[in-house]
Amino acid sequence: MIAGINERKIRVICITSMKGGYNMKNTIITLGLAGLIFGGLFIAPKITNAYRGDINVKGPNYTEERHAAMEKAFDNKDYNTWKNLMTGRGRVTQVINKDNFAKFAQIHELLEQGKTSEANKIKAELGLGLQNGTGYGAGMGRNRSK
Repeated sequence: MIAGINERKIRVICITSMKGGYNMKNTIITLGLAGLIFGGLFIAPKITNAYRGDINVKGPNYTEERHAAMEKAFDNKDYNTWKNLMTGRGRVTQVINKDNFAKFAQIHELLEQGKTSEANKIKAELGLGLQNGTGYGAGMGRNRSK
């Protein structure tokens, strides 16, 4: 016995304080993981989708070289160069072809001039930017025309 406190009480206090430390570490880890998951689910998609449809916002894979090549392809109405630059980059490559590329290049030119409504009309003609079942629930049997 040490100054009126027996050894058993000291062990209980030490074990209890160790449990508190363990629980605190778990709480911090859990909150940290929850924050990462929240960020991944709600914040990251908004950041990565922010550039889509706005030619003034640089996308995550932007490079000066690719941008210059893309501008040249649009200026020269060069479908083959554009197609090579766009390999595997989304639905637009399934919609735009050699026959309608000049209209697509016109959309780009109108957007550069700030003529959004005119560009959107041509987008609608080509079937771009309409979601067409690619929005919420796509691939899960929902939002599809029957």
